Amino acid sequence: MLVRRSLAGLLLLGAAVSVLVDHRQAPGTAVIVAARDLRPGTRLTPADVTVRRIPDDAVPDGALILSSDARGRTVTGAVRRNEILTDSRLLGSRLPQRLTDDAGARLVPIHLADTGTARLLEPGDLVDVLTKPGDGPPVILATGAIVALGTGQSARAGADAPVLLALGAAAAHRVAAAGLTSALTVVIH
Repeated sequence: MLVRRSLAGLLLLGAAVSVLVDHRQAPGTAVIVAARDLRPGTRLTPADVTVRRIPDDAVPDGALILSSDARGRTVTGAVRRNEILTDSRLLGSRLPQRLTDDAGARLVPIHLADTGTARLLEPGDLVDVLTKPGDGPPVILATGAIVALGTGQSARAGADAPVLLALGAAAAHRVAAAGLTSALTVVIH
């Protein structure tokens, strides 16, 4: 009888401890979310992000889990308040590969001859890049470039703000080299 009572007491104590532990730890995973609406080109500060717990099965791939992972990074597209920040929404060395599915892809900043065209571009737009050297015919430098950061809604865009394009390595080098001496323009898909 004493053994039964002791065992029952231990089970009851274990259940109470289990309930207390469950209540002390919030369920789910802590992720970084936008504390306010963010425009493309916004460089993140601690005031721009906050931590939220969400169910484990709702955490997207690439979700940021540390505030320090977001601090100082640049947003590539519009982000709504409480939206989970992922690595694909921020500029970084892996962004060109994520946008193009090309392990050798690069980000190339270009200045377009017509700033009005630059203001039309938004992240995710597909464009072809052209130049017109001297008196010759226009030359297509790259096709299917993906806009990683446009100037249209950028928080930091000025009259001379570059457009960032994700391109394969060879096309990226062609476009960058041509931009040193020739005016560039794009055709939007």
